Amino acid sequence: ISTAAASKSASANVTSGVLDAGVALVWLRGQHRSLGRIERLLEAYSFGIFPWPHEDLPTVWYCPEERGILEFSKFHVSNSLNKFLTKSTWTYTFDRCFAQVVTACSEQARPGQRGTWITGKMLKAYVDFHRAGYAHSLEVWEGEKLVGGLYGVYVGGVFCGESMFHRRTNASKSALVRLIDYLAANGLEWMDIQMVTPLSSAFGGRYVSRREFLRKLRACRLKARPLDFRKI
Repeated sequence: ISTAAASKSASANVTSGVLDAGVALVWLRGQHRSLGRIERLLEAYSFGIFPWPHEDLPTVWYCPEERGILEFSKFHVSNSLNKFLTKSTWTYTFDRCFAQVVTACSEQARPGQRGTWITGKMLKAYVDFHRAGYAHSLEVWEGEKLVGGLYGVYVGGVFCGESMFHRRTNASKSALVRLIDYLAANGLEWMDIQMVTPLSSAFGGRYVSRREFLRKLRACRLKARPLDFRKI
Protein backbone atom coordinates (compact mmCIF):
# COMPACT_ATOMS: atom_id res chain seq x y z
CA ILE A 1 0.00 0.00 0.00
CA SER A 2 2.00 2.92 -1.38
CA THR A 3 2.85 6.45 -0.28
CA ALA A 4 2.90 7.98 -3.74
CA ALA A 5 -0.30 9.94 -3.17
CA ALA A 6 0.90 11.57 0.06
CA SER A 7 1.66 15.24 -0.42
CA LYS A 8 5.09 16.65 0.36
CA SER A 9 3.76 19.16 2.87
CA ALA A 10 1.63 16.58 4.67
CA SER A 11 4.51 14.11 4.89
CA ALA A 12 6.77 16.80 6.33
CA ASN A 13 4.22 17.65 9.02
CA VAL A 14 3.61 14.00 9.89
CA THR A 15 7.30 13.11 10.00
CA SER A 16 8.34 16.06 12.13
CA GLY A 17 5.33 15.66 14.39
CA VAL A 18 6.08 12.01 15.06
CA LEU A 19 9.84 12.17 15.38
CA ASP A 20 9.78 15.20 17.68
CA ALA A 21 6.93 14.04 19.92
CA GLY A 22 8.26 12.68 23.18
CA VAL A 23 5.26 10.40 23.64
CA ALA A 24 4.95 9.77 19.91
CA LEU A 25 1.38 10.81 19.29
CA VAL A 26 0.03 13.24 16.73
CA TRP A 27 -3.27 14.54 15.44
CA LEU A 28 -3.29 14.56 11.65
CA ARG A 29 -4.78 17.85 10.52
CA GLY A 30 -8.55 17.60 10.73
CA GLN A 31 -8.34 13.78 10.96
CA HIS A 32 -10.68 13.52 13.95
CA ARG A 33 -13.36 15.19 11.82
CA SER A 34 -12.89 12.95 8.77
CA LEU A 35 -11.77 9.56 9.99
CA GLY A 36 -13.59 7.76 7.21
CA ARG A 37 -11.53 9.43 4.50
CA ILE A 38 -9.47 6.74 2.81
CA GLU A 39 -6.71 9.20 1.95
CA ARG A 40 -6.11 10.03 5.60
CA LEU A 41 -5.78 6.40 6.65
CA LEU A 42 -3.53 5.66 3.69
CA GLU A 43 -1.29 8.61 4.50
CA ALA A 44 -1.06 7.62 8.15
CA TYR A 45 -0.16 3.97 7.54
CA SER A 46 2.32 5.00 4.85
CA PHE A 47 4.31 6.79 7.56
CA GLY A 48 3.95 4.14 10.26
CA ILE A 49 1.15 5.89 12.15
CA PHE A 50 -1.97 4.15 13.45
CA PRO A 51 -5.13 5.43 15.18
CA TRP A 52 -5.98 4.69 18.80
CA PRO A 53 -9.22 6.38 19.86
CA HIS A 54 -9.60 7.51 23.45
CA GLU A 55 -12.81 8.44 25.19
CA ASP A 56 -13.45 12.21 25.31
CA LEU A 57 -10.49 12.98 23.02
CA PRO A 58 -10.15 13.63 19.32
CA THR A 59 -8.78 10.64 17.43
CA VAL A 60 -5.20 10.11 18.56
CA TRP A 61 -2.60 8.84 16.08
CA TYR A 62 0.46 6.96 17.29
CA CYS A 63 3.95 6.17 16.13
CA PRO A 64 5.35 4.94 19.46
CA GLU A 65 8.98 5.17 20.48
CA GLU A 66 9.07 1.36 20.60
CA ARG A 67 7.19 -0.64 17.96
CA GLY A 68 6.20 -4.28 18.04
CA ILE A 69 7.20 -6.37 15.03
CA LEU A 70 7.12 -10.05 14.17
CA GLU A 71 9.98 -11.24 11.96
CA PHE A 72 9.08 -14.39 10.07
CA SER A 73 12.58 -15.86 10.36
CA LYS A 74 12.09 -15.86 14.14
CA PHE A 75 8.44 -16.91 14.12
CA HIS A 76 7.94 -19.73 16.62
CA VAL A 77 5.00 -22.13 16.64
CA SER A 78 4.80 -24.40 19.69
CA ASN A 79 4.73 -28.16 19.31
CA SER A 80 1.24 -28.31 20.79
CA LEU A 81 -0.11 -25.77 18.30
CA ASN A 82 1.61 -27.56 15.42
CA LYS A 83 -0.08 -30.80 16.47
CA PHE A 84 -3.41 -29.03 16.73
CA LEU A 85 -3.06 -27.50 13.26
CA THR A 86 -2.13 -30.87 11.76
CA LYS A 87 -5.33 -32.46 13.09
CA SER A 88 -7.63 -29.45 12.63
CA THR A 89 -10.36 -29.50 9.99
CA TRP A 90 -10.86 -25.74 10.11
CA THR A 91 -10.81 -23.84 6.83
CA TYR A 92 -9.54 -20.33 6.14
CA THR A 93 -10.55 -17.47 3.88
CA PHE A 94 -9.44 -13.93 3.17
CA ASP A 95 -11.88 -11.02 3.01
CA ARG A 96 -15.05 -13.13 3.08
CA CYS A 97 -16.73 -11.14 5.88
CA PHE A 98 -14.49 -8.22 6.84
CA ALA A 99 -17.04 -6.18 8.82
CA GLN A 100 -18.08 -9.27 10.79
CA VAL A 101 -14.47 -9.94 11.77
CA VAL A 102 -13.88 -6.36 12.93
CA THR A 103 -17.11 -6.43 14.92
CA ALA A 104 -16.10 -9.72 16.55
CA CYS A 105 -12.71 -8.20 17.44
CA SER A 106 -14.49 -5.29 19.12
CA GLU A 107 -16.55 -7.73 21.20
CA GLN A 108 -13.64 -9.94 22.26
CA ALA A 109 -13.09 -9.95 26.03
CA ARG A 110 -9.47 -9.07 26.87
CA PRO A 111 -7.89 -9.36 30.35
CA GLY A 112 -7.29 -5.98 31.96
CA GLN A 113 -9.14 -4.08 29.25
CA ARG A 114 -12.51 -2.42 29.60
CA GLY A 115 -14.44 -1.53 26.48
CA THR A 116 -12.90 -1.39 23.01
CA TRP A 117 -11.00 1.04 20.84
CA ILE A 118 -12.94 -0.24 17.79
CA THR A 119 -15.74 2.30 17.91
CA GLY A 120 -18.57 2.55 15.40
CA LYS A 121 -16.64 5.32 13.65
CA MET A 122 -13.55 3.14 13.46
CA LEU A 123 -15.56 0.23 12.06
CA LYS A 124 -16.97 2.41 9.30
CA ALA A 125 -13.54 3.83 8.50
CA TYR A 126 -11.92 0.41 8.16
CA VAL A 127 -14.81 -1.03 6.16
CA ASP A 128 -14.32 1.86 3.72
CA PHE A 129 -10.57 1.16 3.74
CA HIS A 130 -11.32 -2.51 3.03
CA ARG A 131 -13.55 -1.64 0.10
CA ALA A 132 -10.74 0.50 -1.29
CA GLY A 133 -8.46 -2.56 -1.17
CA TYR A 134 -6.18 -1.68 1.75
CA ALA A 135 -7.66 -3.45 4.79
CA HIS A 136 -8.05 -7.23 4.90
CA SER A 137 -9.47 -9.95 7.10
CA LEU A 138 -8.62 -13.61 7.57
CA GLU A 139 -11.45 -15.84 8.73
CA VAL A 140 -11.32 -19.21 10.50
CA TRP A 141 -14.29 -21.50 9.81
CA GLU A 142 -15.64 -24.55 11.56
CA GLY A 143 -17.96 -25.71 8.85
CA GLU A 144 -20.09 -22.64 8.17
CA LYS A 145 -19.47 -21.12 11.62
CA LEU A 146 -17.00 -18.26 12.04
CA VAL A 147 -14.84 -19.25 15.02
CA GLY A 148 -11.90 -16.85 14.78
CA GLY A 149 -10.03 -14.38 12.67
CA LEU A 150 -8.00 -11.23 12.42
CA TYR A 151 -7.76 -8.08 10.34
CA GLY A 152 -5.10 -5.61 9.36
CA VAL A 153 -3.83 -3.22 6.73
CA TYR A 154 -1.44 -3.86 3.85
CA VAL A 155 0.38 -0.66 2.89
CA GLY A 156 3.78 -0.07 1.33
CA GLY A 157 4.77 -3.74 1.36
CA VAL A 158 4.04 -4.16 5.09
CA PHE A 159 1.10 -5.90 6.73
CA CYS A 160 0.01 -4.10 9.89
CA GLY A 161 -1.94 -6.36 12.23
CA GLU A 162 -4.79 -4.58 13.99
CA SER A 163 -6.79 -7.05 16.06
CA MET A 164 -7.95 -10.67 16.28
CA PHE A 165 -10.59 -12.74 18.03
CA HIS A 166 -11.44 -16.33 18.86
CA ARG A 167 -14.58 -18.28 19.68
CA ARG A 168 -12.73 -21.58 19.90
CA THR A 169 -9.40 -22.35 21.59
CA ASN A 170 -6.47 -21.71 19.22
CA ALA A 171 -8.63 -20.03 16.56
CA SER A 172 -6.86 -16.64 16.64
CA LYS A 173 -3.45 -18.35 16.87
CA SER A 174 -4.32 -20.45 13.84
CA ALA A 175 -5.35 -17.33 11.96
CA LEU A 176 -1.99 -15.71 12.68
CA VAL A 177 -0.08 -18.80 11.53
CA ARG A 178 -2.04 -18.93 8.25
CA LEU A 179 -1.52 -15.21 7.69
CA ILE A 180 2.23 -15.46 8.16
CA ASP A 181 2.40 -18.54 5.91
CA TYR A 182 0.72 -16.48 3.18
CA LEU A 183 2.81 -13.34 3.68
CA ALA A 184 6.10 -15.26 3.81
CA ALA A 185 5.17 -17.21 0.67
CA ASN A 186 4.74 -13.87 -1.08
CA GLY A 187 8.17 -12.58 -0.12
CA LEU A 188 7.43 -10.57 3.02
CA GLU A 189 9.88 -10.90 5.90
CA TRP A 190 8.08 -9.27 8.84
CA MET A 191 4.84 -7.65 9.95
CA ASP A 192 3.88 -4.76 12.19
CA ILE A 193 2.11 -5.85 15.38
CA GLN A 194 2.19 -2.37 17.00
CA MET A 195 2.53 -3.67 20.57
CA VAL A 196 3.99 -6.89 21.95
CA THR A 197 1.49 -8.90 23.97
CA PRO A 198 2.18 -12.16 25.83
CA LEU A 199 0.65 -14.01 22.85
CA SER A 200 2.75 -12.29 20.18
CA SER A 201 5.85 -12.58 22.39
CA ALA A 202 5.37 -16.36 22.48
CA PHE A 203 5.40 -16.34 18.68
CA GLY A 204 8.64 -14.32 18.61
CA GLY A 205 7.35 -10.75 18.60
CA ARG A 206 9.74 -8.08 19.85
CA TYR A 207 10.10 -4.33 20.14
CA VAL A 208 12.34 -2.22 17.95
CA SER A 209 13.03 1.49 18.20
CA ARG A 210 10.91 3.93 16.20
CA ARG A 211 13.99 4.80 14.14
CA GLU A 212 14.58 1.14 13.27
CA PHE A 213 10.89 0.60 12.48
CA LEU A 214 10.76 3.57 10.12
CA ARG A 215 13.97 2.41 8.44
CA LYS A 216 12.42 -1.02 7.82
CA LEU A 217 9.24 0.65 6.58
CA ARG A 218 11.14 2.74 4.03
CA ALA A 219 13.05 -0.32 2.81
CA CYS A 220 9.79 -2.21 2.24
CA ARG A 221 8.28 0.65 0.26
CA LEU A 222 11.11 0.36 -2.28
CA LYS A 223 10.10 -3.20 -3.20
CA ALA A 224 6.38 -3.13 -2.40
CA ARG A 225 3.98 -4.91 -4.73
CA PRO A 226 0.27 -5.73 -4.66
CA LEU A 227 -0.89 -8.99 -3.05
CA ASP A 228 -3.95 -10.95 -4.03
CA PHE A 229 -5.72 -11.54 -0.73
CA ARG A 230 -8.40 -13.60 -2.45
CA LYS A 231 -6.00 -16.55 -2.48
CA ILE A 232 -5.05 -18.52 0.61
